[in-house]
Amino acid sequence: MPIPAAPTAPPSQAALLDLFPPGTAIGDEGALVIGGCPVTDLAERFGTPALIIDEAAVRARARRYADGLAARWANSRVAFASKAFPCTAVYRLLAEEGLSIDVAGGGELALALAGGVDPARIVVHGNAKTDAELRMAVEAGVGLIVVDNFDDIDRLERLVTKEQPVLVRVTPGIRPDTHAAVATGQEGSKFGLGPAEARRAVARLRGSSRLRLDGVHVHIGSQILDTEPFARAVEAVAGLGTFAVYDLGGGLGARYTYDDHPPSVEEYLDALVGAARRVLPPEAQIIVEPGRSMVAEAGVTLYRVATVKPGEPPFVAVDGGMADNLEVALYGQRFEATVATRVGGGDPCHLVGRHCESGDTLSAGVPLRAPRPGDLIAVPVTGAYCYSLGNNYNGALRPPVVFCRDGEAREVVRRETYGDLLRRDVT
Repeated sequence: MPIPAAPTAPPSQAALLDLFPPGTAIGDEGALVIGGCPVTDLAERFGTPALIIDEAAVRARARRYADGLAARWANSRVAFASKAFPCTAVYRLLAEEGLSIDVAGGGELALALAGGVDPARIVVHGNAKTDAELRMAVEAGVGLIVVDNFDDIDRLERLVTKEQPVLVRVTPGIRPDTHAAVATGQEGSKFGLGPAEARRAVARLRGSSRLRLDGVHVHIGSQILDTEPFARAVEAVAGLGTFAVYDLGGGLGARYTYDDHPPSVEEYLDALVGAARRVLPPEAQIIVEPGRSMVAEAGVTLYRVATVKPGEPPFVAVDGGMADNLEVALYGQRFEATVATRVGGGDPCHLVGRHCESGDTLSAGVPLRAPRPGDLIAVPVTGAYCYSLGNNYNGALRPPVVFCRDGEAREVVRRETYGDLLRRDVT
Protein backbone atom coordinates (compact mmCIF):
# COMPACT_ATOMS: atom_id res chain seq x y z
CA MET A 1 0.00 0.00 0.00
CA PRO A 2 1.62 3.33 -1.01
CA ILE A 3 2.27 5.99 1.63
CA PRO A 4 -0.41 8.71 1.32
CA ALA A 5 0.96 11.96 -0.06
CA ALA A 6 0.63 15.39 1.43
CA PRO A 7 -2.26 17.49 0.08
CA THR A 8 -1.37 19.72 -2.86
CA ALA A 9 -3.23 22.66 -1.29
CA PRO A 10 -4.34 23.41 2.27
CA PRO A 11 -7.71 21.75 2.90
CA SER A 12 -10.65 23.72 4.12
CA GLN A 13 -11.19 24.17 7.82
CA ALA A 14 -14.29 21.97 7.57
CA ALA A 15 -12.33 19.19 5.86
CA LEU A 16 -9.73 19.33 8.62
CA LEU A 17 -12.31 19.24 11.41
CA ASP A 18 -13.87 16.20 9.75
CA LEU A 19 -10.79 14.20 10.78
CA PHE A 20 -11.29 15.08 14.44
CA PRO A 21 -13.81 13.43 16.79
CA PRO A 22 -17.43 14.21 15.88
CA GLY A 23 -18.53 17.44 17.48
CA THR A 24 -15.06 18.98 17.60
CA ALA A 25 -15.42 22.73 17.19
CA ILE A 26 -13.46 25.97 17.16
CA GLY A 27 -14.06 28.09 20.24
CA ASP A 28 -14.55 31.81 20.52
CA GLU A 29 -10.80 32.37 20.95
CA GLY A 30 -9.96 30.30 17.86
CA ALA A 31 -8.77 27.15 19.64
CA LEU A 32 -10.01 23.62 19.06
CA VAL A 33 -12.63 22.32 21.48
CA ILE A 34 -12.73 18.53 21.92
CA GLY A 35 -15.49 16.86 23.91
CA GLY A 36 -16.51 20.32 25.07
CA CYS A 37 -13.00 21.06 26.41
CA PRO A 38 -10.77 23.79 24.93
CA VAL A 39 -7.40 22.31 24.04
CA THR A 40 -5.64 25.28 25.62
CA ASP A 41 -7.16 24.33 28.98
CA LEU A 42 -6.26 20.68 28.48
CA ALA A 43 -2.64 21.50 27.70
CA GLU A 44 -2.34 23.82 30.68
CA ARG A 45 -3.86 21.27 33.05
CA PHE A 46 -2.28 18.03 31.78
CA GLY A 47 0.81 19.19 29.88
CA THR A 48 2.05 17.95 26.52
CA PRO A 49 2.31 15.58 24.84
CA ALA A 50 -1.11 14.31 25.88
CA LEU A 51 -3.52 11.84 24.32
CA ILE A 52 -7.03 13.29 24.42
CA ILE A 53 -9.96 10.91 23.99
CA ASP A 54 -13.50 12.02 23.22
CA GLU A 55 -15.34 9.56 25.45
CA ALA A 56 -18.72 10.14 23.83
CA ALA A 57 -17.23 9.32 20.42
CA VAL A 58 -16.02 5.92 21.64
CA ARG A 59 -19.36 5.13 23.22
CA ALA A 60 -21.24 6.19 20.10
CA ARG A 61 -19.03 4.01 17.88
CA ALA A 62 -19.52 1.03 20.21
CA ARG A 63 -23.30 1.39 20.00
CA ARG A 64 -23.15 1.85 16.24
CA TYR A 65 -21.30 -1.43 15.90
CA ALA A 66 -23.38 -3.39 18.40
CA ASP A 67 -26.77 -2.10 17.26
CA GLY A 68 -25.85 -2.33 13.58
CA LEU A 69 -24.69 -5.92 13.82
CA ALA A 70 -27.66 -7.00 15.96
CA ALA A 71 -30.09 -5.43 13.47
CA ARG A 72 -28.53 -7.46 10.66
CA TRP A 73 -27.84 -10.75 12.50
CA ALA A 74 -29.62 -11.21 15.82
CA ASN A 75 -27.33 -13.91 17.24
CA SER A 76 -24.21 -11.79 17.27
CA ARG A 77 -21.78 -9.88 19.40
CA VAL A 78 -19.04 -7.31 19.02
CA ALA A 79 -15.66 -7.89 20.66
CA PHE A 80 -13.27 -4.95 20.84
CA ALA A 81 -9.82 -5.89 19.52
CA SER A 82 -8.12 -4.32 22.49
CA LYS A 83 -4.57 -4.34 21.14
CA ALA A 84 -5.66 -1.11 19.45
CA PHE A 85 -5.97 0.63 22.85
CA PRO A 86 -5.21 -1.63 25.85
CA CYS A 87 -6.04 0.87 28.57
CA THR A 88 -7.96 -0.08 31.73
CA ALA A 89 -10.34 2.85 31.35
CA VAL A 90 -11.11 1.86 27.75
CA TYR A 91 -11.84 -1.71 28.81
CA ARG A 92 -14.17 -0.38 31.50
CA LEU A 93 -15.94 1.97 29.10
CA LEU A 94 -16.58 -0.68 26.45
CA ALA A 95 -17.65 -3.24 29.04
CA GLU A 96 -20.22 -0.68 30.21
CA GLU A 97 -21.45 -0.53 26.63
CA GLY A 98 -21.98 -4.31 26.65
CA LEU A 99 -19.14 -5.25 24.30
CA SER A 100 -17.05 -8.37 24.53
CA ILE A 101 -13.28 -7.95 24.50
CA ASP A 102 -10.51 -9.76 22.68
CA VAL A 103 -7.04 -9.84 24.18
CA ALA A 104 -3.68 -11.00 22.89
CA GLY A 105 -1.40 -11.86 25.78
CA GLY A 106 -1.44 -11.94 29.55
CA GLY A 107 -0.97 -8.20 29.95
CA GLU A 108 -4.09 -7.34 27.98
CA LEU A 109 -6.01 -10.02 29.88
CA ALA A 110 -4.88 -8.55 33.21
CA LEU A 111 -5.94 -5.06 32.14
CA ALA A 112 -9.31 -6.27 30.87
CA LEU A 113 -10.02 -8.04 34.14
CA ALA A 114 -8.93 -4.95 36.08
CA GLY A 115 -11.36 -2.95 33.95
CA GLY A 116 -14.25 -5.13 35.10
CA VAL A 117 -14.73 -7.12 31.90
CA ASP A 118 -16.75 -10.30 32.46
CA PRO A 119 -14.28 -13.16 31.79
CA ALA A 120 -17.02 -15.04 29.97
CA ARG A 121 -17.03 -12.21 27.40
CA ILE A 122 -13.28 -12.37 26.74
CA VAL A 123 -11.75 -13.92 23.61
CA VAL A 124 -8.06 -14.86 23.92
CA HIS A 125 -5.78 -14.61 20.88
CA GLY A 126 -2.10 -15.09 20.21
CA ASN A 127 0.16 -17.01 17.84
CA ALA A 128 2.65 -17.92 20.59
CA LYS A 129 0.71 -18.29 23.83
CA THR A 130 2.77 -19.41 26.81
CA ASP A 131 1.74 -21.98 29.39
CA ALA A 132 1.50 -19.16 31.93
CA GLU A 133 -0.84 -17.12 29.73
CA LEU A 134 -3.07 -20.08 28.93
CA ARG A 135 -3.20 -21.03 32.60
CA MET A 136 -4.14 -17.45 33.47
CA ALA A 137 -6.91 -17.48 30.87
CA VAL A 138 -8.29 -20.83 31.97
CA GLU A 139 -8.21 -19.90 35.65
CA ALA A 140 -9.97 -16.61 34.90
CA GLY A 141 -12.75 -18.51 33.10
CA VAL A 142 -12.47 -16.78 29.73
CA GLY A 143 -15.27 -17.49 27.31
CA LEU A 144 -13.25 -18.41 24.22
CA ILE A 145 -9.64 -19.26 23.42
CA VAL A 146 -8.63 -19.04 19.77
CA VAL A 147 -6.42 -21.97 18.83
CA ASP A 148 -3.68 -20.70 16.52
CA ASN A 149 -1.66 -23.92 16.18
CA PHE A 150 -1.48 -27.52 17.32
CA ASP A 151 0.79 -26.59 20.24
CA ASP A 152 -2.12 -24.55 21.64
CA ILE A 153 -4.22 -27.71 21.62
CA ASP A 154 -1.48 -29.74 23.35
CA ARG A 155 -1.01 -27.11 26.05
CA LEU A 156 -4.69 -26.60 26.69
CA GLU A 157 -5.39 -30.30 26.98
CA ARG A 158 -2.70 -30.48 29.67
CA LEU A 159 -3.89 -27.40 31.52
CA VAL A 160 -7.69 -27.42 31.58
CA THR A 161 -9.61 -29.06 34.39
CA LYS A 162 -13.06 -28.43 32.93
CA GLU A 163 -14.44 -28.05 29.44
CA GLN A 164 -12.95 -25.04 27.66
CA PRO A 165 -14.65 -23.57 24.55
CA VAL A 166 -12.24 -22.85 21.68
CA LEU A 167 -12.19 -21.56 18.10
CA VAL A 168 -9.75 -22.52 15.35
CA ARG A 169 -8.04 -19.62 13.60
CA VAL A 170 -8.09 -20.10 9.83
CA THR A 171 -5.67 -18.42 7.41
CA PRO A 172 -7.76 -18.23 4.23
CA GLY A 173 -5.06 -17.23 1.72
CA ILE A 174 -6.43 -13.71 1.25
CA ARG A 175 -4.10 -10.71 1.10
CA PRO A 176 -5.94 -7.38 1.31
CA ASP A 177 -4.53 -4.08 0.07
CA THR A 178 -2.80 -2.90 3.22
CA HIS A 179 0.70 -2.56 4.65
CA ALA A 180 2.57 -5.87 4.70
CA ALA A 181 3.17 -5.58 8.45
CA VAL A 182 -0.56 -5.66 9.21
CA ALA A 183 -1.68 -8.22 6.59
CA THR A 184 -2.47 -11.50 8.34
CA GLY A 185 -4.70 -13.60 6.08
CA GLN A 186 -2.28 -14.48 3.28
CA GLU A 187 -0.46 -17.75 2.70
CA GLY A 188 2.74 -17.76 4.72
CA SER A 189 1.28 -15.67 7.56
CA LYS A 190 2.55 -16.48 11.03
CA PHE A 191 -1.06 -16.51 12.22
CA GLY A 192 -3.52 -19.37 12.14
CA LEU A 193 -3.76 -22.53 10.10
CA GLY A 194 -4.30 -22.95 6.38
CA PRO A 195 -7.52 -24.69 5.32
CA ALA A 196 -6.04 -28.20 5.20
CA GLU A 197 -4.38 -27.88 8.63
CA ALA A 198 -7.47 -26.18 10.03
CA ARG A 199 -9.54 -29.23 9.04
CA ARG A 200 -7.08 -31.43 10.92
CA ALA A 201 -7.39 -29.22 13.99
CA VAL A 202 -11.20 -29.27 13.74
CA ALA A 203 -11.21 -33.08 13.58
CA ARG A 204 -8.86 -33.38 16.54
CA LEU A 205 -10.84 -30.95 18.68
CA ARG A 206 -14.11 -32.69 17.91
CA GLY A 207 -12.56 -35.78 19.48
CA SER A 208 -11.23 -33.96 22.55
CA SER A 209 -12.71 -34.71 25.95
CA ARG A 210 -11.46 -31.46 27.46
CA LEU A 211 -11.82 -28.86 24.72
CA ARG A 212 -15.14 -27.90 23.18
CA LEU A 213 -14.92 -26.75 19.58
CA ASP A 214 -17.40 -23.90 19.18
CA GLY A 215 -16.30 -22.74 15.75
CA VAL A 216 -13.73 -20.94 13.62
CA HIS A 217 -12.05 -17.57 13.50
CA VAL A 218 -10.66 -15.54 10.60
CA HIS A 219 -8.85 -12.20 10.50
CA ILE A 220 -7.13 -10.99 7.34
CA GLY A 221 -5.44 -7.79 8.48
CA SER A 222 -5.78 -4.19 9.58
CA GLN A 223 -6.45 -0.78 7.96
CA ILE A 224 -8.42 -2.35 5.11
CA LEU A 225 -10.34 0.16 2.99
CA ASP A 226 -12.40 -2.23 0.84
CA THR A 227 -15.20 -4.59 1.87
CA GLU A 228 -14.61 -7.24 -0.80
CA PRO A 229 -11.78 -9.12 1.02
CA PHE A 230 -13.94 -9.40 4.14
CA ALA A 231 -16.72 -11.08 2.19
CA ARG A 232 -14.24 -13.50 0.63
CA ALA A 233 -12.94 -14.41 4.09
CA VAL A 234 -16.47 -15.33 5.21
CA GLU A 235 -16.84 -17.58 2.20
CA ALA A 236 -13.48 -19.21 2.94
CA VAL A 237 -14.36 -20.25 6.50
CA ALA A 238 -17.81 -21.44 5.43
CA GLY A 239 -16.11 -24.19 3.45
CA LEU A 240 -14.73 -25.74 6.65
CA GLY A 241 -18.09 -26.96 7.88
CA THR A 242 -21.02 -26.08 10.11
CA PHE A 243 -20.26 -24.55 13.50
CA ALA A 244 -22.05 -22.78 16.32
CA VAL A 245 -19.75 -19.71 16.16
CA TYR A 246 -18.07 -17.86 13.32
CA ASP A 247 -15.70 -15.14 14.52
CA LEU A 248 -15.11 -12.93 11.47
CA GLY A 249 -12.37 -10.81 13.00
CA GLY A 250 -11.91 -7.11 12.34
CA GLY A 251 -9.67 -4.96 10.19
CA LEU A 252 -11.87 -2.11 8.95
CA GLY A 253 -9.67 0.90 8.25
CA ALA A 254 -9.88 4.38 9.73
CA ARG A 255 -9.78 7.70 7.92
CA TYR A 256 -6.38 9.25 8.65
CA THR A 257 -6.02 11.58 5.67
CA TYR A 258 -8.22 13.64 3.38
CA ASP A 259 -7.84 11.06 0.61
CA ASP A 260 -8.81 8.06 2.77
CA HIS A 261 -12.37 6.86 2.19
CA PRO A 262 -12.91 3.73 4.29
CA PRO A 263 -16.25 1.95 4.18
CA SER A 264 -18.66 3.08 6.86
CA VAL A 265 -19.46 0.76 9.74
CA GLU A 266 -22.78 0.05 8.03
CA GLU A 267 -21.18 -0.77 4.68
CA TYR A 268 -18.71 -3.06 6.41
CA LEU A 269 -21.46 -4.88 8.31
CA ASP A 270 -23.57 -5.14 5.16
CA ALA A 271 -20.69 -6.87 3.39
CA LEU A 272 -20.02 -9.29 6.24
CA VAL A 273 -23.62 -10.16 6.93
CA GLY A 274 -24.48 -10.30 3.24
CA ALA A 275 -21.82 -12.96 2.79
CA ALA A 276 -22.91 -14.71 5.97
CA ARG A 277 -26.49 -14.96 4.77
CA ARG A 278 -25.29 -16.63 1.60
CA VAL A 279 -22.96 -19.21 3.12
CA LEU A 280 -23.31 -19.55 6.92
CA PRO A 281 -25.99 -21.41 8.89
CA PRO A 282 -28.68 -18.94 9.99
CA GLU A 283 -28.68 -20.17 13.59
CA ALA A 284 -24.94 -19.62 14.11
CA GLN A 285 -23.49 -16.82 16.22
CA ILE A 286 -21.39 -14.19 14.44
CA ILE A 287 -18.65 -12.28 16.25
CA VAL A 288 -16.84 -9.26 14.82
CA GLU A 289 -13.69 -7.76 16.32
CA PRO A 290 -13.24 -4.07 15.45
CA GLY A 291 -10.17 -2.42 16.91
CA ARG A 292 -8.75 0.53 14.97
CA SER A 293 -12.14 1.56 13.61
CA MET A 294 -13.57 1.57 17.15
CA VAL A 295 -11.16 4.05 18.70
CA ALA A 296 -8.90 5.76 16.13
CA GLU A 297 -11.14 8.73 15.35
CA ALA A 298 -11.82 9.45 19.03
CA GLY A 299 -8.19 10.30 19.80
CA VAL A 300 -6.21 13.52 19.37
CA THR A 301 -2.61 14.06 20.46
CA LEU A 302 -1.60 17.50 21.68
CA TYR A 303 2.01 18.65 21.36
CA ARG A 304 3.89 21.85 22.08
CA VAL A 305 6.22 23.27 19.43
CA ALA A 306 9.79 23.27 20.74
CA THR A 307 11.56 24.82 17.78
CA VAL A 308 11.05 25.95 14.19
CA LYS A 309 14.02 25.53 11.85
CA PRO A 310 13.83 27.55 8.62
CA GLY A 311 13.98 25.65 5.36
CA GLU A 312 12.00 24.63 2.31
CA PRO A 313 9.86 23.39 3.94
CA PRO A 314 10.66 24.39 7.53
CA PHE A 315 11.08 21.79 10.25
CA VAL A 316 8.59 22.18 13.09
CA ALA A 317 9.78 20.06 16.02
CA VAL A 318 7.47 19.19 18.90
CA ASP A 319 7.92 17.76 22.39
CA GLY A 320 6.87 14.25 21.40
CA GLY A 321 7.21 12.01 18.37
CA MET A 322 7.95 8.36 17.71
CA ALA A 323 7.82 7.48 21.41
CA ASP A 324 4.10 8.31 21.47
CA ASN A 325 3.29 7.69 17.76
CA LEU A 326 5.25 4.85 16.18
CA GLU A 327 2.77 4.30 13.35
CA VAL A 328 4.59 6.62 10.95
CA ALA A 329 7.96 4.88 11.37
CA LEU A 330 6.53 1.36 11.42
CA TYR A 331 3.89 1.54 8.71
CA GLY A 332 4.42 4.79 6.82
CA GLN A 333 1.01 5.93 8.04
CA ARG A 334 0.29 9.59 7.27
CA PHE A 335 -1.24 11.87 9.89
CA GLU A 336 -2.62 15.36 9.38
CA ALA A 337 -2.13 18.19 11.87
CA THR A 338 -2.94 21.80 12.66
CA VAL A 339 -1.85 24.58 14.93
CA ALA A 340 -4.53 24.09 17.58
CA THR A 341 -5.12 27.82 18.12
CA ARG A 342 -4.99 28.79 14.42
CA VAL A 343 -6.91 26.00 12.82
CA GLY A 344 -6.35 25.10 9.20
CA GLY A 345 -4.52 26.77 6.36
CA GLY A 346 -0.84 27.58 6.33
CA ASP A 347 2.20 26.48 4.40
CA PRO A 348 3.74 23.00 4.12
CA CYS A 349 5.99 22.06 7.03
CA HIS A 350 7.82 18.95 8.13
CA LEU A 351 6.30 18.15 11.53
CA VAL A 352 8.96 16.16 13.35
CA GLY A 353 9.58 14.75 16.80
CA ARG A 354 12.31 15.32 19.34
CA HIS A 355 13.90 11.86 19.22
CA CYS A 356 17.39 11.07 17.90
CA GLU A 357 16.23 9.35 14.74
CA SER A 358 15.81 10.75 11.24
CA GLY A 359 12.69 8.61 10.91
CA ASP A 360 11.05 10.53 13.76
CA THR A 361 8.62 12.36 11.49
CA LEU A 362 5.00 12.88 12.48
CA SER A 363 3.83 14.37 9.19
CA ALA A 364 5.77 15.44 6.09
CA GLY A 365 4.56 18.48 4.18
CA VAL A 366 1.61 19.16 6.45
CA PRO A 367 0.11 22.69 6.19
CA LEU A 368 0.60 24.66 9.43
CA ARG A 369 -0.33 28.31 9.87
CA ALA A 370 2.63 30.41 11.07
CA PRO A 371 3.95 27.87 13.59
CA ARG A 372 6.24 29.19 16.31
CA PRO A 373 7.76 27.86 19.54
CA GLY A 374 5.17 27.41 22.26
CA ASP A 375 2.27 26.80 19.86
CA LEU A 376 -0.01 23.85 20.45
CA ILE A 377 -0.18 21.29 17.64
CA ALA A 378 -3.13 18.91 17.37
CA VAL A 379 -2.78 15.61 15.50
CA PRO A 380 -6.10 13.79 14.96
CA VAL A 381 -6.89 10.07 14.57
CA THR A 382 -4.42 8.91 17.23
CA GLY A 383 -6.83 6.80 19.29
CA ALA A 384 -5.61 3.49 17.89
CA TYR A 385 -2.16 1.95 18.40
CA CYS A 386 -0.41 5.14 19.49
CA TYR A 387 -0.96 4.28 23.16
CA SER A 388 -0.30 0.57 22.70
CA LEU A 389 2.97 1.18 20.80
CA GLY A 390 4.18 3.85 23.24
CA ASN A 391 7.80 3.53 24.31
CA ASN A 392 10.62 5.20 26.22
CA TYR A 393 12.98 5.99 23.36
CA ASN A 394 15.59 8.52 24.58
CA GLY A 395 14.04 8.15 28.01
CA ALA A 396 10.80 9.76 26.88
CA LEU A 397 8.00 9.76 29.42
CA ARG A 398 4.83 8.23 28.07
CA PRO A 399 2.02 10.81 27.98
CA PRO A 400 -1.19 10.87 29.98
CA VAL A 401 -4.54 9.73 28.62
CA VAL A 402 -7.35 12.21 29.20
CA PHE A 403 -11.03 11.47 28.66
CA CYS A 404 -13.21 14.44 27.71
CA ARG A 405 -16.99 14.48 27.76
CA ASP A 406 -19.55 17.29 27.98
CA GLY A 407 -16.91 19.83 28.91
CA GLU A 408 -15.41 17.71 31.71
CA ALA A 409 -11.89 16.28 31.48
CA ARG A 410 -10.47 13.47 33.60
CA GLU A 411 -7.07 11.88 33.55
CA VAL A 412 -7.37 8.09 33.28
CA VAL A 413 -3.65 7.37 32.80
CA ARG A 414 -1.11 9.70 34.41
CA ARG A 415 2.06 10.86 32.71
CA GLU A 416 5.09 8.73 33.44
CA THR A 417 7.79 10.12 35.71
CA TYR A 418 11.54 9.62 35.80
CA GLY A 419 10.86 7.58 38.92
CA ASP A 420 8.84 5.19 36.79
CA LEU A 421 11.85 4.73 34.50
CA LEU A 422 14.00 3.80 37.50
CA ARG A 423 11.46 1.71 39.39
CA ARG A 424 12.35 -1.66 37.85
CA ASP A 425 16.10 -1.29 38.35
CA VAL A 426 17.57 -3.83 40.79
CA THR A 427 21.04 -2.35 41.23
